[in-house]
Amino acid sequence: MKIVVLGGGISTERHVALVSATSVCKALRSLGHQAIFVDMFLGLENFDAPLTTAFDAPDGFCGQVAIEHEAPDLQAVIASRKDQSPSRLGKNVLEVCKLADCVFLGLHGADGEDGKIQAALDLLGVPYTGSGPLGSAMAMDKAVAKRIVASAGVRTPAWQEISYSEADIPVLAETLPVPCALKAVGGGSSIGVALPDTREQLRQALHDVLPYGTRFVVEQKIVGRELTVPIFDGRALCPIEIVPPEGKDFDYVSKYQSGDEGARELCPAPITEEEKQRVSEAALAAHRALGLSVYSRSDFIMDKDGLVWYLETNTLPGMTPNSLIPKAAAVEGMSYAELCEQIVLLSLRDRKRN
Repeated sequence: MKIVVLGGGISTERHVALVSATSVCKALRSLGHQAIFVDMFLGLENFDAPLTTAFDAPDGFCGQVAIEHEAPDLQAVIASRKDQSPSRLGKNVLEVCKLADCVFLGLHGADGEDGKIQAALDLLGVPYTGSGPLGSAMAMDKAVAKRIVASAGVRTPAWQEISYSEADIPVLAETLPVPCALKAVGGGSSIGVALPDTREQLRQALHDVLPYGTRFVVEQKIVGRELTVPIFDGRALCPIEIVPPEGKDFDYVSKYQSGDEGARELCPAPITEEEKQRVSEAALAAHRALGLSVYSRSDFIMDKDGLVWYLETNTLPGMTPNSLIPKAAAVEGMSYAELCEQIVLLSLRDRKRN
């Protein structure tokens, strides 16, 4: 098949989306597909040959990329593009997608995971991987997702939605509950998230996350074990436990760096069968309530009493070979390349149904 793997983009999760997309592209090419990597923001600005020949590129446009220690400098990325228009789609992105049998969405965060590119591809009649525009948009908005998932009977921490400016911070720092979790509603990769325990930490957190959005969720901070459950083709794969470095929260650095700075991922999670069933049923309920398809990954906290608390759902979770869904699939004997191909095939099946 001719497959465009969209990655990069201009969200705060750009680095992750570069690594996911190029990894997927190489895996699909290893199975004989004519897969090419296309940066959604930069597009094919350095490709001057006829678009129909793009799928013949010997390397699939897959360069060497890595997840950096720091979040991406998006202003530098914007300044580097030849096309300085306000468009968030690069040169010939939609045009080359129309030539493909399927578009694999290796994107994360804004523009990729929020339903926008899904809606554009739907209007063009181009099949793509994963969930549709509505489910993607609802899951991306943490406040909307919590309302929908809670209505399906899934336990969520007490929370409230706020919007504020710098002028509001002194009052909020004295009135919001602590400890808490403060999150930008459209954030991801633990960017735009803070976990203050004291009022002074809350005051600083309100300053720190403000650049990442206009709406925020303030959530009861549940202490316990961090679990995530991948959903694939309508069933739950094995839960995975995430153990942050000693004395640290599961932030951007611990999520993507190895060694002492990185989190440990226990796959399968060392939990009882009853606990596995409980968290798996909650993940399936969230997936279905949000109207998602093919695959997703939902995050939870399990407290000391074994109660499972829903945090959020990712509709386009990380897809590097070392990401969580590939690890869970490997437990069931599915290789990384097979997983990538199955996501394409299952998505084509679902697109035909719709």
